[in-house]
Amino acid sequence: MSNNKLYVGGLPYSVTDDKLQEIFSPHGTVESARVITDRMTGRSRGFGFVEMSSQAEAEEATKNLNGTDLEGRSLTVNEAKPQQERSGGGGGRDRW
Repeated sequence: MSNNKLYVGGLPYSVTDDKLQEIFSPHGTVESARVITDRMTGRSRGFGFVEMSSQAEAEEATKNLNGTDLEGRSLTVNEAKPQQERSGGGGGRDRW
């Protein structure tokens, strides 16, 4: 694992940023915890990102939380991949 940022999938829609931090804090210092929400509805998209203060803590959290059950859903915890450049995709309107 080369960084301390983790992808967390399988989150129940009720989980908030604070709850996500609470879940990970027993495994080390949480630098940030963010549940990704839909821009239009503001509703959780069922995944988020957690940044631990060290690589060792990130590995510990992954080992202890990946595959665990939270409100009937199985969590997926692994190293976050660098964000891909987003290309195109947009409204179909010419900007002339």
